Formats: sequence, C-alpha cells, structure tokens
Amino acid sequence: MRDWTWEYEGYDPEQERLRESLCTLGNGYFATRGAAPECTADRVHYPGTYAAGCYNRLISDVAGRQVENEDMVNLPNWLPLRFRTDSGNWLSPDTHKILGHQQTLDLRAGTLERTLGYEDESGRRLAVRQLRLVHMASPHLALLRTEFTADDWSGEIEVESALDGTVTNSGVERYRQLAGRHLTHVHTGTSAPDTMWLRCRTSTSDIRIGLAARTVAHVADVAHVPASAEATTRRENLRVSQLLRLPLSPGRTVTVDKTIALHTSRDPAISDPLHAAVDRVNRAPDFDALLASHRTAWRQLWRTAELDVPNSAGPILRLHLFHVLQTLSPHTAGLDAGVPARGLHGEAYRGHVFWDELFVLPCLNLRFPEVSRALLSYRHRRLERACSAARDAGRAGAMYPWQSGSTGREETQQLHLNPLSGRWLPDHSRLQHHVGSAIAYNVWQYCEASGDTEFLHTKGAEMLLQIARFWADAATYDKTLGRYRIRGVVGPDEYHDAYPGAKEAGLDDNAYTNITAAWVLARALDVLRSLPEPRRRDLVERTGLVDGELDAWEEVSRKLHVPFHAGVVSQFEGYGELSELDWDAYRDRYGDIRRLDRILEAEGDTANNYQASKQADVLMLGYLFSPAELQGLFHRLGYELDDTAWQRTVDHYLRRTSHGSTLSSLVHGWVLARVRRAEAWAFCQEALAGDIADLQGGTTGEGIHLGAMAGTLDLVQRGLTGLETRGGALRLDPVPLPELSEYGFAIRYQGHWGVRLRMSAGQLQITVPDSDRSPIDIALPDRTVSVAPGESCTLTLPQEQSTGQDGTTTAGHQA
Repeated sequence: MRDWTWEYEGYDPEQERLRESLCTLGNGYFATRGAAPECTADRVHYPGTYAAGCYNRLISDVAGRQVENEDMVNLPNWLPLRFRTDSGNWLSPDTHKILGHQQTLDLRAGTLERTLGYEDESGRRLAVRQLRLVHMASPHLALLRTEFTADDWSGEIEVESALDGTVTNSGVERYRQLAGRHLTHVHTGTSAPDTMWLRCRTSTSDIRIGLAARTVAHVADVAHVPASAEATTRRENLRVSQLLRLPLSPGRTVTVDKTIALHTSRDPAISDPLHAAVDRVNRAPDFDALLASHRTAWRQLWRTAELDVPNSAGPILRLHLFHVLQTLSPHTAGLDAGVPARGLHGEAYRGHVFWDELFVLPCLNLRFPEVSRALLSYRHRRLERACSAARDAGRAGAMYPWQSGSTGREETQQLHLNPLSGRWLPDHSRLQHHVGSAIAYNVWQYCEASGDTEFLHTKGAEMLLQIARFWADAATYDKTLGRYRIRGVVGPDEYHDAYPGAKEAGLDDNAYTNITAAWVLARALDVLRSLPEPRRRDLVERTGLVDGELDAWEEVSRKLHVPFHAGVVSQFEGYGELSELDWDAYRDRYGDIRRLDRILEAEGDTANNYQASKQADVLMLGYLFSPAELQGLFHRLGYELDDTAWQRTVDHYLRRTSHGSTLSSLVHGWVLARVRRAEAWAFCQEALAGDIADLQGGTTGEGIHLGAMAGTLDLVQRGLTGLETRGGALRLDPVPLPELSEYGFAIRYQGHWGVRLRMSAGQLQITVPDSDRSPIDIALPDRTVSVAPGESCTLTLPQEQSTGQDGTTTAGHQA
C-alpha cells in the first residue's frame, strides 16, 4: 500500500476473489473484475463484467416453490487471453510453476498492472506483463496489453484472444441453487482479420448486447509491424476466438493489444449495439493514445474529488474514492441507473439498489452533484411504480421498494439461505419502508448542497409529497397514547422482523422509522409552502392533494409515538421487554458473531428474542442529523432528548450490537466522534478496513460495500467537520480526532467549483476560487463569516470540548 498504488505480491488462490473485487476497473458505465485473463470462472477465479442498470429476471425452484429473482447480469467475458509454448498446455497459475507474481492497482492512472513468470513443461521460462484499463474518457472501451519475453530461449508461443458468451451468474455461492443463465441468442463472427464480435440478448428483459474486440500483435520497438501471420478464427460453443502464433527470441518482447467495445440496447444515440461496438473498436486509436486520454480523464476526476489525508488512513480513503468513482462517475449522469449496493464489482445482493444511497449521495452532492441528480432521477422515474405499490398495499402516496432493480418493483427475495443451517427462510426485509425516508433525505440534502431549486420544485417536490403522503396514511391514531403509531415495519437493524412467537412479521413504532417519517412530513410541508404559486397549483392538481391533507401531515409530524425504556430511546415498542443475550458466552463459543442472526437460527433460536442488533438502528439518527437538529426533531414531537439521554442511548446500543454490516462501524464511529471521542477511532478503523481486510468473512469477494466506502469519505467530509448545508450557509462544527486531526478536501457548493477546506489543529482554512458567484457564508458555532470568490481565509476554531477519561464530553460548546 502506497499513496497512489495498491500492490499484491505472490499468488494466493484463497485471496484471489478478494483481489479481483478490489482490483476491479470501471468507468460508471461498466466494470470488469480484476481476474487473470488466462483463467476461466471456477472455485478460485471469477471474471465478471457488469453494466450499470443491466438486469434480467429468472424463475428458480427453491425449497419446493418457485421464486422469481432479478439480477444484474454478468455480461459476455471480454478478458480471455491465454497462451502456451509449443511444449504443452495453456499456462495457468493453478497448473504451472509461477516465477513471481505481482499486481499493482494504480489509482492515479486507473490501471491494473500484472507481472509474473511461468515455467513450462520443458523448463523454459516466459515473462509476462499485462496492463489493463476500462476507459474513463470513452466509456464503451476497454484495453488489455500483454507483453511476452522469453528467458534465454527461442521458439513460438500461441496466444488465444476470445470473447466468451458461455458465462452465467454464479459468483455468489449461496445463490448457486438459483437459475443463473441470463444470456441467450449468442452469435459470433468477425468483421476484419483482427476483429471479432459477439452479440446476444438477455432472456427476459430483452437487452441486446454487442461486443467487439480488436487483437493486434507487434514486436517491441517496431510498433504496429505484425509479429506473425493473420490470426486464425474459431467459433464454437457460444465463444469466438482468434489464435496467433508469435515468434519469441531472447531480448525481444512481443506485445499483444486487445481493444474491446461494449454497447447495449439501453444506450442512447445508437441503432444496433453490435454495429455500434464494431464501429467503435474500428475507430479506436492505438494503445498509447487510449492510455493517454484515459489518464487525462482520471487526472480531471482526481482534481475535482481532491482529498488529502496525510496519515495511514489516506491511501485507504483514496482506494474507497477510486471505487466510488468507478461505479458512479460523471458518465452515470447520462444513465438510468441507481446505486448498486455492491458496486459494479460482483453479484452479491444481485446488483440491487437498497438504501445505501443514503451513505453515497452526501459524498457526491459536494463533488459531483450532476451524478446525484441522475441517481435521484432514477428514483423519480420509478415514482409511479412506488405509488402503485402503495395502492396495492392499501396505502396512499409512494411506497418505494427495499430492493429495486430495473422497473422499481419490489425485488426483495421471498426466501433467503442461512449457510450455517442450510435452511431457506422467509425474508421480511421488504417491510423496511424507511427506504422512502432515505430517498426524501437525499432529495433535500442534494438541493441544499447544490442550490438546485428547479429540481426541488419539480421532481424533488413530487417525491417528497408522495413519500410524506404514505407516512401520513400509514400512521394510525392511538387514543390511549394520544399519539400516532406506525405498525408492522422493520427497522435498519434487520435482526428483528417480528415479535417473539408472533405469526405475523413486522414491529410497531420503530424509533428510526417514526422520527424520519416526522422529518419527511415537516420537509414536505416546507417545500409545498415555499413553491411558487403556479408550480404549487400544478402539483396539487396533478397529485390530487385535497383540503385537509396538509393539516393532517402537520398533526402527524408532531404526534408520532417514540418509545422509551430505562431512560433510553427504544428501538421499537416492546424492545425493552426482550431478553438480554449472553454476549460473552457467544463470543467464547463462536469467536466472530457478526452474523449472530445466522448463529441463533442454526441453534433453533432467533434474534427476535433478544436485545441484540445487527447494525446501528436508533443510532442512525445521530448519523443523519446533527445534535442540534436531532434535539429539535424530538422537541417538535413533544419529547426532550438532552445530551445525557442521547449518551445513555448510545451506550445502551453500543453494548448490544454485533456489527453484522459494514455500515455499522461507520455509523458508530460517526456518532461516537460526538459523544465518546476516545472510542470513535477504533470504529473508524474498522470501517476503513471493512473491505480491504474482508472483515465480514468472504463477502468482499462477491462485491465491494459501496455504502461503507462512500461513508468513510463522508466521515472526513461531513462527519468530523460537522459540515452541513442548511439555510444557505456552509455550517461547520469540527470534532477533530487525535488520530485524524489534519486533512483537506475540495467541494462544489451551490455553483462554486473547487472550494478547498483544510482542517488543522484549531484552525480551518477556506479557499474559494475566483468566479462571478456570490460569497459563501461560513457558519461556525460562535460566528458567521463571508468568503468571496478569489479569497482565502484562515479561521481559528472555537475551543474544543474537553473530554473525560472515559472519552465523554464534559464541558464546552454544544452543537
């Protein structure tokens, strides 16, 4: 690990899947895992390629019933490039002796380099160097360069470059009982002596896919001079290949460049994906020109997303930013695609869109707001489907799905497999209706950061109104309590989906759900009251908003029930009556208990019986809202949540959470930075290591955790700075950790490009680039200053809150 490179020494089959995920290259349009080109999919290797928004639906027979699942499709494999000497079989790290093996992921350039040596059956040694990229400037192109050098021998090697249409979705072991063959009507051919093609379509969504590859060989220092005769083309078993015989001699390197183009029928401005792919690869420049333009595109991205963290966290944060940009780049702004929870890096979660955008968009809002707007537009295009789902459930407004794919229908599986017990179990996570509040929160945060009132007054207002309408309708009045209640839901924790012994799934008055619902209702009212009259009239007419609805929203937003027990906020009504778990006993027995739910089910028990959480639930409120805003929300609902009560709440759940999600350590680190600073860094470190160390036990090999990666970036950007975009000002209330006390980054804020903020001991430096925009108001806890374009200023921060020996805040300024 260096500032700009990640290096892996040696070949370790047990680590190969993890490295493939972390060495994935992409550009927002498509991505390809960092698999060895000479290897096919097997227990060790999985060379997947995925395009944003490309889904297909299949029916499987599982546990005696038919279930339907939609998956992000593993597209035809463009990587295959295998080779052999005239002594024997195709060379592979699993079958032949390897003489060194190194992979280098260059974050600055967006390339993956691989160097290794092979020894064939006759003892002859062959040095191989490969460089690949998925082009960031031209999003339909990718390139693989392979250099061969003989070590003191002369002879020929055979090189086979191929396009493979036999691929299936089989990268996640627990899904392998499900149908996985998504590609059909595979046809292959050639368009030129050095160019082959493959076309196919998805079986039910009928997405047409065109792939073309140009393979050229040349001898070093004699560029573009063919090193052999024309390639021999083979077409067999849904696969097309071109075979080259290349002469080798000591001291001369033979290079093979494979340039590919990928198009699908979802692309704009094309008539046929295959014709577009063939035309694009024919027009593609040579290796040097492609590499130069690719590096330029990455240089521009890094300039926009500037991040400078000088300590050991810096390289990890840069890796996280790299993978966020490969999944959600400026190219995403032109697509109809959401935020895939596991990136474009693998098939876990079937490529679905969850609530993870809640952790991703705040990072993008202040760097690439056009991408945030496109991702919110993905949700708006599916607003009609969400309204239909609500009607089907007997509700008003919009009920967004917990898992979304192509159409916006609910894609949550009906059954899920517990790999510990081997049992297929009912999946009730579709009851996580709080996903609607996450969408509303993202709308609001995007508009506050970008100043995009046009979006707020149109698509944003429509989504906020319909989500608020859903919550108002879902809330029922309890005369005994004198409050409204939301029943039959599941909160972010996910361990708890029913009461002990209950026949029906769902819980009542999940605190996170109710408080965020109240927030949505209040924000929807704010937007409706601030709309220009013509727009307000149009919106009311189109949505059928009737007299009395807004009064009902106001009342519900002030009278939703929030349960408490033992002086802390209850995760849901009745939570405090659940049994306590013997955490020490389970840790002694099992060691890693992150997936406590699976352990308990395998024992014939259930997490529903215990005060035990998978991840932050109540504490998510401290992630979304500043201390002052959270206290204001409780006050609006008629409750008081002072610092002491919130600290008790944090302590209560801290002792009862297994952190079975990569998001959990992130949220706990964020919250603890405000209330128990001495403990915060340990959770921040775990969040940083989540994917690179594969802390969830093999899951990163199935795809990165995009929300956790983006969340660590936002921890620096907003969490530790206390940065909020509220009321037309940049509000800052820093909580520097000793382990991360100096850092800097650049943001875009309401039309200002490249605003630089740098935190250091007791100081904040702000630089606003020259432009014709208005000055930026910077609001600190004790004062507000205005910084005009072209100005830079250094502000002395208010004296830090002092902390006791236990790390809790004891005195000083309160947010």
